[in-house]
Amino acid sequence: MYHLYPPIQPYVSHSLRVSERHVLHVEECGNPEGLPVVFLHGGPGGGTDPFHRQFFDPEVYRIVLFDQRGCGRSEPHGELEDNDTGALVADLEALRTHLAVESWIVFGGSWGSTLALVYAERHPQRVRGLILRGIFLCRPRDIAWFYAEGGASRLFPDHWQQFLDPLPAAEQGDPVAAYRRRLTGRDEVGRMGAAKAWALWEARCATLLPNHDLEAHFAEPHTALALARIENHYFTHDCFLEHDAILRDADRLAGIPGIIVHGRYDAVCPLEQAWALHQAWPDADLRIVAEAGHAASEPGVIDALVRATIEFGQRLK
Repeated sequence: MYHLYPPIQPYVSHSLRVSERHVLHVEECGNPEGLPVVFLHGGPGGGTDPFHRQFFDPEVYRIVLFDQRGCGRSEPHGELEDNDTGALVADLEALRTHLAVESWIVFGGSWGSTLALVYAERHPQRVRGLILRGIFLCRPRDIAWFYAEGGASRLFPDHWQQFLDPLPAAEQGDPVAAYRRRLTGRDEVGRMGAAKAWALWEARCATLLPNHDLEAHFAEPHTALALARIENHYFTHDCFLEHDAILRDADRLAGIPGIIVHGRYDAVCPLEQAWALHQAWPDADLRIVAEAGHAASEPGVIDALVRATIEFGQRLK
């Protein structure tokens, strides 16, 4: 099995202003003259982590990572205003132009796969290839699977109950709306408690086997607050996408090479989503990881993603 490359540090960091309100944290790693690849983190509302740099051979790739609006080290932290999918797509183009990149490989997992697909469908001439993990199509049914009774709640009833516990019984029928009231309220303690509960529900379901380090990372206040607020904001608005937009516009991906990596036991974004995308985009190679859930940190997923970056490095350099 392939493993992550050794840890590396950025050779340069940028602060890129993309609106009057938002400034993005950007870093570049690896080979400044290498094959450009942009990493899109999950969430929406997650952020980049140092291990995200390690999916790529630093001698082959010019690795671009950035924290999306309101995430990680971008400012203002957890901001919901002027934060939607169209703005994030525009940010990618602003970043590409800022870095003087003609076209690049786009690498994204979970929500990062959503953003990568929307970007590629709107700017196919700028995408040399797509490496995607844990496909999230952002259809109402996909959001309901994880945030309404009858989906993932049936696989993890204990964790689901802990997710509902902070809410009054009268509000538990619509957790997204109930959490929105708390995550956007003025009660700072209540806001933080809601953020932690929201983030832990996702972390506890993300791996095939329990991963307490992942849970601790998601529960860390800085991470949890942005993740919960921004995810809830996007899911309240169906991720600012028209119904079934990604599959509807999949013909725009024709000719773009792609590798889709998906865990067979992904309970956050079930495999059906990757399967549906593959049917609509036959240029992509679907690789199902037999012993994995949703997280990028699972060994089988790491192996498949590193293999994908090696293949693209050989094919496109």
